[in-house]
Formats: sequence, C-alpha cells, structure tokens
Amino acid sequence: MAITYLKKAARTPDTESGNARRVVEDMLGEIERRGEAAVREYAEKLDRWTGDIVVGAEEIERRTAGIDAATRRDIEFAAGQVRLFALAQRDSMREFSIEVHPGLVAGQRLIPVNVAGCYVPTGRYAHIASAYMAIATAKAAGVPTVVACSTPYRGEGIHPQVLYAMKVAGADVIMTLGGVQAIAALAFGLFSGKPADIIVGPGNKYVAEAKRMLFGRVGIDVFAGPSEVAVIADHTADADIVAADLVGQAEHGHESPAWLFTTSRALADAVMERVPALIDALPATARDAAGAAWRDYGEVILCDTREEVAGVSDTYATEHLEVHASDLDWWLARLTCYGSLFLGEETTVAFGDKASGPNHVLPTRGAARYSGGLSVHKFIKTVTWQRMTREANHAIGPVTARISRLEGMEAHARTADDRLAKYFPGERFALGPPVAD
Repeated sequence: MAITYLKKAARTPDTESGNARRVVEDMLGEIERRGEAAVREYAEKLDRWTGDIVVGAEEIERRTAGIDAATRRDIEFAAGQVRLFALAQRDSMREFSIEVHPGLVAGQRLIPVNVAGCYVPTGRYAHIASAYMAIATAKAAGVPTVVACSTPYRGEGIHPQVLYAMKVAGADVIMTLGGVQAIAALAFGLFSGKPADIIVGPGNKYVAEAKRMLFGRVGIDVFAGPSEVAVIADHTADADIVAADLVGQAEHGHESPAWLFTTSRALADAVMERVPALIDALPATARDAAGAAWRDYGEVILCDTREEVAGVSDTYATEHLEVHASDLDWWLARLTCYGSLFLGEETTVAFGDKASGPNHVLPTRGAARYSGGLSVHKFIKTVTWQRMTREANHAIGPVTARISRLEGMEAHARTADDRLAKYFPGERFALGPPVAD
C-alpha cells in the first residue's frame, strides 16, 4: 500500500494571500465611515467608473439590445436549468409540526431572507453563469429582494451578456460595482437602501476577504478561494479527456489547483505528457493562467488501490471532483468530501459551471469537509416554534426548574415556578433546592 506524488505542488493558495486582509480592512472602514461617496471614489480609482451605480430598466434594455437571439436562448436555457434544480431543492425541504408531549406542539418554519446580495465577477473572464447561479437560486428560494452587482467592463458598464443574465435570473436591483466596494455596498445597503442579509457569489481574494470580514454582520455562502478541480481516474480513463478537464479548470487563474488521483501509472504519465501541449494551445489569457496554475499548484498522486484514492480525495476535499473510473456507484457511495461530484467521462465540470443545473458556487480550500455549495438552503432560515397548554406545564415545568437550579440559574427556575403556582394552585412539585448564591 503506497501513495506516491508524481507531481507535487510548489505552492498553496494560502501562500499568496499577501496583504489582502489589510487592504480590505482599510476599504471597509472607509466605506462604513463615508458611505456612498467613498464607494464612488473607489469605483473611479479601481475600475475607472464614474457613471450611475444603479442600472435602470431603460439602461438594461439599451445595453442588452444588441445581444443576438441565439445567445439569449443559451442564457435563458442555462438559467432555466439552474432555476429548475433550485426549485427541486426547495421542494425537498418541508415545514412540520409535531406533538412532542401531550399539550406541547413544536414545529419548523422555512423563511427566506428578506434581502440577498449577489456578486457577479467580471475580471479575466465575463462570468455570465455566475449571474444566474446566484440570482436564480435566491429567487427560487423565495427571497423578496435580490440586489446584484457586477464590475464595469472596459469602462462601459456591466458586460451586456452578464447584464442580460442578471435580468433573466430575476434581479430586483442591479448595480455597476465591483470588488470590495461592491461587497461593502451590498452589506451596508448603499444606493439600494436594502442592506443584504446574505452575500453570495465568487470573486478574487479581495472579494473573498471582504465577505470573510463581514461574516456575522451578514451571512455568506462559502469562504471562497481559487477554483479547484480533482480528477479520479483508473486504467479505463481516457488520458486526453482527463488532461483536457484538468486544463479546463486551471484556466480559472494562476492559483487554481488541478489534481489527478489515480491507480494507473500509465494513465498518470500520459496525462502529464499531454497537459503542457494543451496549455500551449490556449489563447494568451487562458494560457497564462493555466500555465502558472499547473506549474505551481498541479499535482499527480499515484495510489495502489481505489480505497487509497478515495481517502486522498476526501482529505483534499476539492471543490470540483470528477470520477473517470469503473463502478461509478461505488465511488458515489464511498466519497464524502467534495463541493460537487461529476460521475463519468460524459460529465465534465464545465457542464456544471455553465448549464447543467446544480450550482457552481462551491466550497474551496478543504471547506467541503463541512460545507456544501450555494443552494436554496443558504437563503432560507430554518426556524422553530412551540406552543404549550397549561396541562403540558405540569410535566415540562418541574423538569425545567430542577435543571435550571442544577445549572445555578435561579431566575430561569422561577419562571417555571410561577407558572406552576398559577396553573396548579395548591399542588406541590419537586422543583429542586433554590440556588443559594
């Protein structure tokens, strides 16, 4: 039994965090102090944007008028897939009530947050899919108000296709803002007058740090880092397809890990041989990103058994996990830590990223050990309620009083004492010895 690194990462994403925390802390403080004026200054300084922040209906129509019919259909189809899956998730949740003791009825309610802030990045690439992944899911959850932000694109407002995706997905307010200033505006309710209860959506390390710092004041989807992919492959896998899928995700950015876990040395060697050529054949922007990602963060791990592969995979807890191996049902049952699972050669991560339906906003940096990705659940509060008759107090009250006094909480105990005295006058209860000091 052995695990061998045929290629080992020279870096980890954590080594590149740099001064992001200090920069973001300063920006958030300045925006909280000075409000919209500070946001406008950052928008001009960082994105060269001096136009209107809130995008009106007429401007949306003007900027999206040139989108061809085929592109509109593609965006509408993909948004529909995401909405359909999200609605099915919502249907899987239920409210209930149960009589847990005679006279004591308790229950669960599912209440959407009132305001969701959805961030849609536009940097190296125009992330059209991120618009409907966040917004359509929030609306499927029943969120009344969705405020969406995206970065100005080449000095001319939000990228037209991104803007159209925001519209199709159902955003109620759209703002031309990117980066930390966008996250702050969502959190503080600037320009919209609607402070977000939760902020979701991917972004660079500054966006991720802003969400992390604001967590608690607002909810967030996940603590996000650079996009990740791992492929599990055995001797049945196609090396060309595996290599293409690793490169396909490495183009996300310079710090995006791509990992191969395999039981086949021949497959591993073939993939490592193919990857550089695939990267070299990419356009310049993608070639630069994927080349650095594979060089610095790519790994190939050879294992003796599939059980070892599964163990390694669960330890890495990757964001996207593909399985190119026989007996897919075994892998589905065995694997436990991943953001989203793609079973079989036919099911590539890119399908999930763009159009198949399940959400592509997923946990990174090992967070899949304890968290799933963006879903309707993130926008819904599961809250409880209870109602009791006076008769139920007869059983619940004495237990409450005794446990409260065991804990030293006399005031708690007396709330039970008072009710028992009122509802059952003259009856004696064992309420525990009063707290002395």
